[in-house]
Amino acid sequence: MTFGIWPSQWIRRAIEAGVIYSSTPINEAAIQPASLDLRLGDRAYRVPTSFLPGKGNSVAQRLSDLATHEVDLTKPQVLERNCVHIIPLQESLRLEGGTSARANPKSSSGRLDIFVRLIADCGTAFDEIPEGYSGPLFAEVVPRSFPVIARAGDSLNQLRFREAASDLTRPVRTFPVSIDLEGAAADGVVAYRARKTTGLIDLQRVGKYDRNDFWEPIQCRPGRRELVLVPDEFYIMASLEDIEIGENEAAEMIAYDTAVGEVRVHYAGFLDPFFGKSKDIVSNGSKVVLEIRSHDVPFMLDHGQRVGTLIFEDMIETPDKLYGQQIKSNYQGQGLKLSKQFF
Repeated sequence: MTFGIWPSQWIRRAIEAGVIYSSTPINEAAIQPASLDLRLGDRAYRVPTSFLPGKGNSVAQRLSDLATHEVDLTKPQVLERNCVHIIPLQESLRLEGGTSARANPKSSSGRLDIFVRLIADCGTAFDEIPEGYSGPLFAEVVPRSFPVIARAGDSLNQLRFREAASDLTRPVRTFPVSIDLEGAAADGVVAYRARKTTGLIDLQRVGKYDRNDFWEPIQCRPGRRELVLVPDEFYIMASLEDIEIGENEAAEMIAYDTAVGEVRVHYAGFLDPFFGKSKDIVSNGSKVVLEIRSHDVPFMLDHGQRVGTLIFEDMIETPDKLYGQQIKSNYQGQGLKLSKQFF
């Protein structure tokens, strides 16, 4: 059995039919070409540890045992670095048989080093919603590099729906992604590394923060095209390849591939239909921005070294909105680019 990804018009119809429902109306802006933006609810629960509820257990039951503090998100609240919060989302699901879903952080969440994972009742895996699931959704939110200001309605992750479809015959294809340590930026900057001591970042303040207060720009040594990653420090880098996604397909980056090293290369892995493309005859292409953290030991990257893999999947239909066309897209045509909060 093969699967196809729901396009925007299918998501819209699912909302109208109550398959996707919410405590507040779902705005059209939340509907992406191949995914739905999920919104934080009005409270968050501080817990001492990450968890999965497991078979037969609801998230609410686990929270009743684990939560140490409740946070009111109807007003802006600070989520501190490395503190685990479980936040009920505004959206819930009534999926039918044959339909499952998978979540990923949004691009800005990944570039801010906010660790975001989706949890569902009886779940045994993060970010995976099984076929036919009916119930609430929760986000596990852990800011890693910067403390952030969040509130109800903020969107940190997104959900992509998969439909069993026997008429889709094209095999799933993959594409290797390598690192650019040569031409990522005109000023010779090949990476940004998160500073250890910074101020707060309000998620809703776009283009308001000086990147130099939060990021250390990194250049390779003259004549060298290599970079040693310091364990557990967070880097923003760019792919060597210009990536283009067709209008009838979507892609996802594998976040952690031990075949290429003990390095996580992506936290926000969804790429929408028409990413990197243009309605013009000549396509513009876009880099994949990589959110990289080495674990346990220092790790050397060389220019052009493979660091990850993109997996492409077919859409059920061509979306009625495309990335960078009918919707505003902050990262179309991007090179080495930080999240939208920075200038």
